[in-house]
Amino acid sequence: MFLKDKQSGHLVEVIDLPGLFDPLQSVVMGRIHAGEEMQDPAGFDKSDLIFPSGECLPRYWVDAHYRDAAATVG
Repeated sequence: MFLKDKQSGHLVEVIDLPGLFDPLQSVVMGRIHAGEEMQDPAGFDKSDLIFPSGECLPRYWVDAHYRDAAATVG
């Protein structure tokens, strides 16, 4: 899956999809796709990643307590 780094605008190929979907992990392994040579894998903060369309990641991918607010409202 490709996401975009907010700071640089470069595409990031996420190579750890289970880590991306796990709200308890704040860092995900990926590779920047810029230039002609394949880059080495690196850790990326999920808070620095967005979809290529500019949309934020789903809250349940980044916040383990996303249901807490709904539980206290009712």
